Amino acid sequence: IKEVTVEKKRHTENVIPAEIPLVQEVTTTLWEWGSIWKQLYVTNKKERFQQVQSMMYDLMEWRSQLLSGTLPKDELKELKQKVTSKIDYGNKILELDLIVRDEDGNILDPDKTSVISLFHAHEEATNKITERIKEEMTKDQPDYASYSRMSSSPTHSLYVFVRNFVCRIGEDAELFMSLYDPQKLTIISENYLVRWGSKGFPKEIDMLNNLKVVFTDLGNKDLSRDKVYLVCQIVRVGRMDLKDSNSKKYTQGLRRPFGVAVMDITDIIKGKAESDEEKQHFIPFHPVVAESDFLHSLLSKITASKGDSGGQGLWVTVKMLVGDVIQTRKDYPHLVDRTTVVARKLGFPEIIMPGDIRNDIYITLLYGDFDKYNKTTQRSVEVIMCVCDEEGKTMPNAVCLGAGDKPVSEYRSVLYYQVKQPRWMETLKVAVPIEDMQRVHLRFMFRHRSSQESKDKGEKNFAMAYIRLMKEDGTTLQDGIHDLSVLKGDSKKMEDASAYLTLPSTRLHIENKAATLGRNSSIVGGLSVSSRDAFCISTLVCSTKLTQNVGLLGLLKWRMKPELLQENLEKLKIVDGEEVVKFLQDTLDALFNIMMEHSHSNEYDILVFDALIYIIGLIADRKFQHFNTVLEAYIQQHFSATLAYKKLMSVLKTYLDISSRGEQCEPILRTLKALEYVFKFIVRSRTLFSQDILLPVITKELKELLEQKDDQQVQEKKYCVELLNSILEVLSCQDPVSIDDNDFLMETFIMFKDLIGKNVYPSDWMAMSMVQNRVFLRAINKFAETMNQKFLENMNFEVQLWNNYFHLAVAFITQDSLQLENFSHAKYNKIQSKYGDMRRLIGFAIRDMWYKLGQNKICFIPGMVGPILEMTLIPEVELRKATIPIFFDMILCEYQRTGEFKKFENEIILKLDHEVEGGLVHENKCLQDVFVSLVKGLLEKLLDYRTVMNDESKDNRMSCTVNLLNFYKDINREGMYIRYLYKLRDLHLDCENYTEAAYTLLLHTWLLKWSDEQCAPQVMSTEFQCSQTYRHLKENLYEKIIEYFDKGKMWEEAISLCKELAEQYEKEVFDYELLSQNLVQQAKFYENIMKILRPKPDYFAVGYYGQGFPTFLRNKVFIYRGKEYERREDFQAQLMSQFPSAEKMNTTSAPGEDSNNVHRFHYSRPVRKGSVDPENEFASMWIERTSFITAYKLPGILRWFEVVSMSQTTISPLENAIETMSMTNEKILMMINQYQSDENLPINPLSMLLNGIVDPAVMGGFAKYEKAFFTEEYIRDHPDDQEKLNRLKDLIAWQIPFLGAGIKIHERRVSDNLRPFHDRMEECFKHLKAKVEKQYGARELVLVSFLTPLFHFLYLMPILFFSSKQKHPINAILVPALLAKRNKKAFGNISDFFQLIWYQNAKYK
Repeated sequence: IKEVTVEKKRHTENVIPAEIPLVQEVTTTLWEWGSIWKQLYVTNKKERFQQVQSMMYDLMEWRSQLLSGTLPKDELKELKQKVTSKIDYGNKILELDLIVRDEDGNILDPDKTSVISLFHAHEEATNKITERIKEEMTKDQPDYASYSRMSSSPTHSLYVFVRNFVCRIGEDAELFMSLYDPQKLTIISENYLVRWGSKGFPKEIDMLNNLKVVFTDLGNKDLSRDKVYLVCQIVRVGRMDLKDSNSKKYTQGLRRPFGVAVMDITDIIKGKAESDEEKQHFIPFHPVVAESDFLHSLLSKITASKGDSGGQGLWVTVKMLVGDVIQTRKDYPHLVDRTTVVARKLGFPEIIMPGDIRNDIYITLLYGDFDKYNKTTQRSVEVIMCVCDEEGKTMPNAVCLGAGDKPVSEYRSVLYYQVKQPRWMETLKVAVPIEDMQRVHLRFMFRHRSSQESKDKGEKNFAMAYIRLMKEDGTTLQDGIHDLSVLKGDSKKMEDASAYLTLPSTRLHIENKAATLGRNSSIVGGLSVSSRDAFCISTLVCSTKLTQNVGLLGLLKWRMKPELLQENLEKLKIVDGEEVVKFLQDTLDALFNIMMEHSHSNEYDILVFDALIYIIGLIADRKFQHFNTVLEAYIQQHFSATLAYKKLMSVLKTYLDISSRGEQCEPILRTLKALEYVFKFIVRSRTLFSQDILLPVITKELKELLEQKDDQQVQEKKYCVELLNSILEVLSCQDPVSIDDNDFLMETFIMFKDLIGKNVYPSDWMAMSMVQNRVFLRAINKFAETMNQKFLENMNFEVQLWNNYFHLAVAFITQDSLQLENFSHAKYNKIQSKYGDMRRLIGFAIRDMWYKLGQNKICFIPGMVGPILEMTLIPEVELRKATIPIFFDMILCEYQRTGEFKKFENEIILKLDHEVEGGLVHENKCLQDVFVSLVKGLLEKLLDYRTVMNDESKDNRMSCTVNLLNFYKDINREGMYIRYLYKLRDLHLDCENYTEAAYTLLLHTWLLKWSDEQCAPQVMSTEFQCSQTYRHLKENLYEKIIEYFDKGKMWEEAISLCKELAEQYEKEVFDYELLSQNLVQQAKFYENIMKILRPKPDYFAVGYYGQGFPTFLRNKVFIYRGKEYERREDFQAQLMSQFPSAEKMNTTSAPGEDSNNVHRFHYSRPVRKGSVDPENEFASMWIERTSFITAYKLPGILRWFEVVSMSQTTISPLENAIETMSMTNEKILMMINQYQSDENLPINPLSMLLNGIVDPAVMGGFAKYEKAFFTEEYIRDHPDDQEKLNRLKDLIAWQIPFLGAGIKIHERRVSDNLRPFHDRMEECFKHLKAKVEKQYGARELVLVSFLTPLFHFLYLMPILFFSSKQKHPINAILVPALLAKRNKKAFGNISDFFQLIWYQNAKYK
């Protein structure tokens, strides 16, 4: 069982395996090659056989690798290339269809590719395979497996999936995960923040099993680090001390250090260890022991020594991925999706691609030193950081604690209890819009926190610090450590930006201004700089828009100070290379903007050129060689200076001229080294210029060239057509022009027919041919709509146009590329799933167009006989069903016009003769036979029908009518089929065959659906023309059918239809008034079933033998369903009256069956074998039983149906005796139940039944069975019958309690005048009972009410199912009894049914 997806397209469902498409392609290819491989073996082509075998082995091995799903991305890509190359090469040498692919090796979808692109793809694929074959002829195929894995990607990512966190905390926690370099004691990535709840689950329950992060931007330098750890710092959020009781008097929400977890991932990073997304790693947890255990310090301790975690820690999955975040989402979609958190490196990746805009500033709280002043103990300092504007207002959501967390407006640090010099080492990110950078600053507030809530509420900020993010010269804050000034004073003034922004922000600033500050400096605006307190942070700017270099900033913003442009261009050469490549796109844009905006002069041309050479030289440096791809991408995607080529070529020529004269030219060497990219800029600039200037001119020139009629310019015209391809790509998106011109349609039909006949594409271009055919099909159908609208009416009818249409459609349907039966199974399935069988669609269109011609059909007889004949020879069943009726319509059309069909006759004979000479009919002999038999069958049925039209025998007319309507059903002529259904219905009503009339109309309802759509004309009937929708028509038909079933006393069938109507009324149309009427009607039918006596129908087998009978009866056997109370003699007389000259052949007995809805019948007759005992005929009475199976079940649309099969079986005398005894016992039991249930039944039937058994003088009883079978002679001659003999004895023994029960009932009901009769019968029974119980044992029968048999039934069911498996004897009789007696009227009441089951259970214990 394979996983699949279901693609719904219009009204069809396409089941697609969930395997990757290439695996499906390999499977299909192996299937197709396999059949060819066998044929190569049969034809003894050993060399090609071995070649194909080798290729198939390769594909099978590679398919296994693809299915394994364990290959890395680069190896998978390499394997896909091998597979597609092998498939394409193999298809070519085996002369199979060409497969066209995109750049990634995927099969091109013609639905998503323009026709011109598809054509070019075919050309390219053909050329590649041709070259490959040439290579194969000169050298062996290269061994792809020998190529080592390439890991040259400059960017890598680490995927981490947090499976679980197990730790006994009891409060909420924050898990900060990051990458750590233990050698340099630095964090190298952003934190990934997971908020963990106190109950052991993530705070956001939706994140459960979805805690995934990708640490990206890792370069080769990061991979070459000596050690890399994955660390997790755990911060507890709650009380100051976990020992404090969890009550309101203690301060809550404090961020307290709790511990760390560390995992060495060096080998995973370097690819030396297993990197599997399924393997889980355990990272042990190490708690903070003392307040002096700062989290960052604890990391270095843990990496040096390992302790016991007590089972507490993190469970994670780790895998190394190749590529940046965009590439990993593409290559590893099962791991990295849009919900996966991305944690970037603290710093730039080794390559910054154009479009990778970043503006992140990382702030790390390093350490502080705070005096306790008037406090008795050291302070527990909390740092509160926010981003403020120049007015001191906090900027909302500008701080992010970690990747995966929502931004906040302020950040509160971890709290170390009463520590004078806390070391936080906490890193967070500040994200501010570039336009706000000039006016914002960071503000740090310091507050003492108390464990007591009452005291903590009274605490205020005791100090503050701040720092601007941008300098006065416009550059960004320098990376590195910043020793900030700690400001003390009024806590309210600390929030007043005008008070503190005038004070120095760093200690370095104070020293540079030579400010002399005492222990507590003088107060400025209510604040002072404290020399007793210290606070240090570090910053790291990762921005592609903000630079820390003054010279580069001046160049990027050259328009602000154009007078400094020359100076800034010259300073560019001394800017650090790393800073330049970070802003590569912006720098190049600035250079070319300077060049273009000074296009009228050459003042800055040389300076810009030299700056460009410097940048190209930087990228050529090994240190920045990965930026080659960035420069290439810039030239192709972002560069837009259309006139730059002039200035670049001018400066280049100047340098070359100076150098060629032997003069000193210092930049020439750098220029020559950068010449490749200089010319790339020149060529790209010139190309852009050409597109803008020349494109309008091209169409004019092409038009003039194509209109020339000079045959010598074939090559030029070819180039013109190729150039037009790109233009057509655009024009193909426009709406088509409406078609209303007769001449245009005529020419188009002729052109299409010509293209179809010429096979313009190579035979292996299957996709191209099918796309062309699909375009033709859509066009032909579209043109057909126009023809129906404008060229069909008498005044506008165009014979030649319609003739061209029909010949084009036939040419389309008979072309070689659509004859699917001639293709391999794989190709057949491929075309069927993608395009379907277009022949069927166009065939249906031809049929519909033909019938729309009306009286104009005669114009195409006999001209269209030949083309239609070609269509009928196509071995497609549905197509033949659609087109063969056209022949009959031609015959009818010509006959109505001329009274004969000589033209059709002559033409069909002529064309058949022509096809025979051409070999087509010989090759399609079976189709010829089908066609001839269809024509012959129709003519026979029509002649039969005409013969009996005036016949007095309605039975014969019914038979012929059924034959005709079945024929029209087979050839899908619904209108004719329905017409004859109603003819048959009317015949039944004339004969009062209401049941058969109901079944006949039921066939009409099977063509309808419960829908509110308008009825199609062909499914309507004249009787119900008022019905507009399918639902209305079907409802009216059901009501009429129910009426007929009611008259025919087939209430079970009527109830079934009532229930279907009731469901519609209740659940679809919500018409409860009709529903109530329906339910009343059902109740009436149920009452009829229970109260009205329905005689069981008799069935008669009739055979018609001899030439005197009509062909539809001749030499056939039928089973007839008799009418109510119809005796065999009456039935025979009625048959003989129809055929007075026929001779009646008497048989021993007629077939009988006591149930409806059956098609299997049998009758039995005695046969004497061996010596006959005149005193005991049972010993030699064998039974010959004949079984019939009819074509359809009775009752049905006729009162008789033909017998389609007959079989005979023989029953031995002993088996006959067992069967007779079993039936007798059941008859007694049934009668007992009837008399128990109904006190009004006459006693005579019971008297006759009982007396006939207990009085030997009447029937002889079972004594003759004893004489025939219970003798030593019989047992000796028939040793295998012992089990059957025991069964017969058991049945005899069981008859006694049944008879006893019957006699007791008889005693209660017998009248006084019959009392002597009863007494004699009772006396006989006593003697019989004594004799039987002595010989066969006693049996006991308890007559019970309804409930007791129900319990017996429930008890019996397990035995029944058990015995059905074990072939217990009970199953042999019980199951047939249950099936045979399921007709409700076979029992007096439900008690009869259960008594029968109880009896069978008791009989077999």
